[in-house]
Amino acid sequence: MKRIVIFASGSGSNALNLIQYFNHGNEANVVAVFSNKKEAGVVQKTIDKHVDLRCFNRHDFYQSNNVIDMLKSYRPDIIVLAGFLWLVPENFIHAFDGLIVNLHPSLLPKFGGKGMYGHHVHEAVLAAGEHETGITVHLVNAEFDKGEIIYQDRFQIHDNDNLESVEEKIHQLEHKGLPIAVERFLKL
Repeated sequence: MKRIVIFASGSGSNALNLIQYFNHGNEANVVAVFSNKKEAGVVQKTIDKHVDLRCFNRHDFYQSNNVIDMLKSYRPDIIVLAGFLWLVPENFIHAFDGLIVNLHPSLLPKFGGKGMYGHHVHEAVLAAGEHETGITVHLVNAEFDKGEIIYQDRFQIHDNDNLESVEEKIHQLEHKGLPIAVERFLKL
């Protein structure tokens, strides 16, 4: 059984989607969700899903090995950053080299980097007059959104699209594409 661990900071819709997708089969399971925000929606959404929930603070993540040690106990085959907004420190990347993937709401390498998350990405895409956008799942390295791309999916932006419609289409692609990307990574 492959072991999936999710890191999330926000509402948790992608974490919940992965739990629902994988935790009814026999090839992979989400075994834990880690969050850097105790009040995040992901915490409430995963409480009753029979998945371990771990919350941590900035000190535990950046100035100690507490999170690394907790995570090692789960023996993850993949670590999925799904709406996790902190830059992953190098010691963390080295401890789990090649196992960490990030979901990003644009077609990287466009519209990535520090500050490019959520509606900020979609606003930038629309302001640039792009004709398409989408999602990217990539390996995590020491730079925001610069790791090797392992999955992308896209859609055309129409003249009547606005911030809300683009956000909704991105969420639909995320919910469809993230499980596919995780399965491909795990080679189920």
